This record gives sequence, structure tokens and C-alpha cells, in this order.
Amino acid sequence: MGRSRRTIPEELLLLALDPTTGTTAQPQSLDLGLAGAQLVELALAGRIAPDGDRIAVVMPRPTGDPTLDSALELLRRRGSPVRAVHWIGGPRLGLRQIYLAHLERCGMVHAVAGQMCGVLPTTRYQATDTSISREIRARLDSAIRTGVPPDPRTAALAALAHAVGLGKHLYPGNEGRSSRSRLRDLIRHDPMGGLVAHAVMDVQNGVAAQPRRDRAPATATASASASASATASAAPTARAAGVPMQPRRTGAMARVAAH
Repeated sequence: MGRSRRTIPEELLLLALDPTTGTTAQPQSLDLGLAGAQLVELALAGRIAPDGDRIAVVMPRPTGDPTLDSALELLRRRGSPVRAVHWIGGPRLGLRQIYLAHLERCGMVHAVAGQMCGVLPTTRYQATDTSISREIRARLDSAIRTGVPPDPRTAALAALAHAVGLGKHLYPGNEGRSSRSRLRDLIRHDPMGGLVAHAVMDVQNGVAAQPRRDRAPATATASASASASATASAAPTARAAGVPMQPRRTGAMARVAAH
């Protein structure tokens, strides 16, 4: 992958960078968004592909981008497709800082050292060429204003910007309400971007790891103890009839089954 094209993680971080304060908007969710952006970029490069709500490696060859290749290698080591929500919600060792340092090495931002309260050291980041951020923003603005389906890269960027909460940063106040709504609607224009954007939002909302289709009905919680007793009573009859029995769920396992 050549360096003539900016990656989606780079563009997402540049969108989040506040030119006035030198800090990033939505720092907590931004790490999740960057993890999702890596997946989209790897999919666009033909290295991974969606498999339902899972991500499968289809070509393990490195892209030439160290940060992306690190993610690709971790996915390869999993050995089997991993759910997007599990990957994005996994431990993240400061992806935001990793990408800020990456952008500094690439010459897209420069670090400005400072102090808070005259004691605590701080680092702020300023874009070296504000035209890059303006061009990225212009692509989103055009997609929102015209309603014309954007290219997959822009659609995925819009989906991730919405997922991490950048809408209020990019289009603040009551006057930006319609633009924020249209930003959200752009999710549907890129399947991979939509998959990871929804995974980012699921992680933030604490959605259970089990797929929705596998969850037991809500009544299972109330009847868990009764079901366990009935299963135990029916076990001898079932075994006699040659019917295989499911393992009995008790304690924590019963609670998992109920959800």
C-alpha cells in the first residue's frame, strides 16, 4: 500500500483533531473508532472480508503500513474469523497515541510541548497542512449536502465519525442537527463501514457479546431455576429413550443462557 493515499484511521484522527486546542474530540471512543477504521482499511486493501458479523483474513500478505500490518497479523493469529465487536472491544494499548505519533512521523502533524498548571507536562498536536483536514471535511459535507451516495472510503469515514460521536464536534448546535442526522444515514452506503460502526456503538453501549439471534427469550431468566429442576427430573426418562441431554446450566451458566 503506497503512501499516496491517506488511510481511514489517519483521516478519522485528523477529523477529530481540534485545531484550536490541539487535542482530539471524543478521546475515549476514538480508540474504538480507530480499531474499526483499521478493519475497514484492511478490507479495502483486500486483506480481510466480513463473514456475517465476523471478520475473516483472506490474504495475510502485509500492506506495507506498519500499524495496519500489526492488526492484520493479530487477526491472522486468531486462526478463525473473529466477531467485529470482540475485536473492537478488545484491549487497546493507546491506538490514539500510536496514530498521533504515526501522523507526526509522516509530517501531517507536529507536537507542541506544554504544561498544565505550570507543572504537569502536556502535548498538543497541530496539523502541519490544514488543507488536508479541510479536504476530508469537504468530502463529508458534500455527501451530506448533495445526498449523492459517496465512495466506500468516504461512506466508511462518515459511519465511523458518527459511531464515535464526532457529529457534535463537526456539526454543533441546533443548526447542525440535520447534518448530524444525514451523517448517521451515510452508514448504509458501505456494508463494511456499517458493520464496524455498529460494532463500535455496541461496545460503547455494553451490548452482550452473544449474537442477538442466539439470545434466549426474556422469560428465560424467570424460569431458569424451574427449567433446571425439570431437566434434572426428566433426565432418567430421556436417557432411557436414548435422547442426548444438554449440559445442565447452573449458577453463572444459567445467567449466560438467559441472556
